[in-house]
Amino acid sequence: MEYRNLGRSGLRISEIAYGNWLTHGSQVEKDQALACVRQALEVGISTFDTADVYAGTKAESVLGEALKDERRESLEIFTKVYFPTGPGKNDHGLSRKHILESIDGSLQRLGTDYVDLYQAHRFDHSTPLEETMEAFADVVRQGKALYIGVSEWTADQLRRGHELARELHIPFVSNQPQYNMLWRVIETEVVPTSEELGIGQIVWSPIAQGVLTGKYQPGQAPPEGSRATDDKGGASMIEQLMDDKILARVQKLVRLAEEAGLTMPQLAVAWVLQNPNVSAAIVGASRPEQVTDNVKAAGVKLDAGLMKKIDKALKPVVQTDPSLTRSPQRSELEKRD
Repeated sequence: MEYRNLGRSGLRISEIAYGNWLTHGSQVEKDQALACVRQALEVGISTFDTADVYAGTKAESVLGEALKDERRESLEIFTKVYFPTGPGKNDHGLSRKHILESIDGSLQRLGTDYVDLYQAHRFDHSTPLEETMEAFADVVRQGKALYIGVSEWTADQLRRGHELARELHIPFVSNQPQYNMLWRVIETEVVPTSEELGIGQIVWSPIAQGVLTGKYQPGQAPPEGSRATDDKGGASMIEQLMDDKILARVQKLVRLAEEAGLTMPQLAVAWVLQNPNVSAAIVGASRPEQVTDNVKAAGVKLDAGLMKKIDKALKPVVQTDPSLTRSPQRSELEKRD
């Protein structure tokens, strides 16, 4: 495993992080989820990302159980707040009330006194940003979080939040966007702004929900047991990528991966790690062997010639429009919110 600083902070994290968004507490049985976390630890992953909303708070509980016997100082545990975690009118968003109540719930489920990174899961347009950042500052000063980050914020939102964080003397160090060979929206505005401000990217979906593994063939039904056949939320996240034009382009990467001596997932994860503003790529897994395979992308350097070949293979289907602030694969949570 290789390790990188999170933005310009002094926090070192594993450049491949383990995430349990669509797996723990939902798609994967508990024993299998625990086995995946054990394998992540075995191969050197020290950074674990979750959120209070994942699997209706169950994902945090499963992760907490999986990590309970580990040396806390050797881990970096990240979680998030924003999406609904209950039926009440204040059970969502980035109000002071929801943030201060949510951090306590997350810590209890995770079985820890603090998280290394507490993240705003989305930008809250209905709450003054000053209120949100002041609440985050109190979370940091209470010792419940060491650093503050966000997820899927635009360049302008990052700049505004970072300015307030400086005034409040709290470390705003990260953004968690979707980023992969097919979805490169952050490159135009978010990455340059983040580099200026010292914010690092912790990217999700580096394998494009499995599309970049090459297992989905154009004109063919998805393999049984794959995310595209999952009825618990996975299929809805991948449906807009299940386009024959996209799948045909992805198949062109198979030969390029072979030339590089990598599997398709390894190539996809290694590709996002070539961006110097990326601090970590989040990978998920339903089986321990998937963790082992993905981790082999750590430390891999892709030469300029290969990067150009990848661009040529995918260019007609790559999304780079900076006006888009979220993936077309909108989560069911966002649709309801």
